[in-house]
Amino acid sequence: MKEITTVELQELLEKGDQLHLIDVREADEVAEGMIPSAIHIPLGEVPERMSELDKEKAYIMICRSGGRSGRATEFLTAEGYDVTNMVGGMLEWAGATE
Repeated sequence: MKEITTVELQELLEKGDQLHLIDVREADEVAEGMIPSAIHIPLGEVPERMSELDKEKAYIMICRSGGRSGRATEFLTAEGYDVTNMVGGMLEWAGATE
């Protein structure tokens, strides 16, 4: 499984890289703040909503600690998507949220 740290992701965003972020936390968790530009797709909805994703794009999966996003990463990778897990999750995120 491909992984990226919160620091590495923050550096890419600060450089202005156009990244495709997917936050798989539940709505109440996302309400506390998520990384700007991230799309919210709760983990339980990933199988039915993966058709919204483009297999030509790379995605970074985000959750609270890295566990649920890891499961989403494994699932989507098996389905042929280019996916990376943000290890440490929002617990370790020090960047901006909205």
